[in-house]
Amino acid sequence: MDMIKLGRTGLMVSASSFGALPVQRVSMDEAKKLLRMAYDGGINYFDTANAYSDSEEKIGEALSDVRHNIIISTKSGASDKATLLKHIELSLRRMKTDYIDILQLHNPAELPNPEDPDSLYGGLLEAQKKGWIRFIGITNHRNQVAWDAVLSGKYDTLQFPFSSISDEKDIALAELARDHDMGFIAMKGLAGGLITNARTTFAFMKQHPWVVPIWGIQRESELKEFLELEKNPPVYDEEMKQLIARDRAELAGNFCHGCGYCQPCPVGIPIQNAARMSLLLRRSPYQTWLTDEMNAEMMKIENCLHCGACASRCPYGLDTPKLLADNLADYKQFRAEHLNK
Repeated sequence: MDMIKLGRTGLMVSASSFGALPVQRVSMDEAKKLLRMAYDGGINYFDTANAYSDSEEKIGEALSDVRHNIIISTKSGASDKATLLKHIELSLRRMKTDYIDILQLHNPAELPNPEDPDSLYGGLLEAQKKGWIRFIGITNHRNQVAWDAVLSGKYDTLQFPFSSISDEKDIALAELARDHDMGFIAMKGLAGGLITNARTTFAFMKQHPWVVPIWGIQRESELKEFLELEKNPPVYDEEMKQLIARDRAELAGNFCHGCGYCQPCPVGIPIQNAARMSLLLRRSPYQTWLTDEMNAEMMKIENCLHCGACASRCPYGLDTPKLLADNLADYKQFRAEHLNK
């Protein structure tokens, strides 16, 4: 496994690293087996979050005995200093460790005041002074907030969506982080599942050798695929570029990235899938989405209150209610056509 220096932290992390959000969806035994398989396969960096239900606990159960051989980052979505410190203490207990390598503010809408000792940033400095955390990071889905974080010089790492369909602004952001010796951690490497050929985005990532992708892994087959890609990287040739260009063309414009920050919906609409259903139907096995259960979930869109809460929380500034209505209309037509075959 190749290693990448994570900016000014000096941490050497595996070129393919482990995004541990999905392990909350599997049993403890399955998660332990998967995490240990990743470690044995050469992965030494594991990223999680306080909000990912039992993901931190599973990391603690699987990897506490090799803690000093691995690098862990986690996140807090706290809105005040006291809650942030409580989150950090909880994360330490869950992961059976006495320090966290990188503590990241989890997608804040704006940067906290670094000069205020009672701000979130003040809390990070206090935790660092206590020895609870080694480095300070931030995650975001908003290009401008992320850009400001890099230029502030106050954060050691930035985690941001980055994949083969990233636009020029996002690529410029990754380059800015590199130029400021800031670690750049790529989340959503498969665009929330909309990129169906992992080879394309893997080859794209390799063209940015300072970028550390954390692949969201839930199954052994997914882990094995990324480990194999590390052993035999695909060539970034004209054919690969054409495949990427096709993905970019199909996913151009305002589409739901599936980040989930729009949730919860007061009438229970599963927004992060419903708002991109047209893409999911055409970029994954469509039978998964045509079940009676999924149909009932999609029909909840008809109960939309148009309260605007989802749109106000969308980091991409999307008109979420319109996306939901458009996707529902397409879903009804697609379902009728394919169930009648």
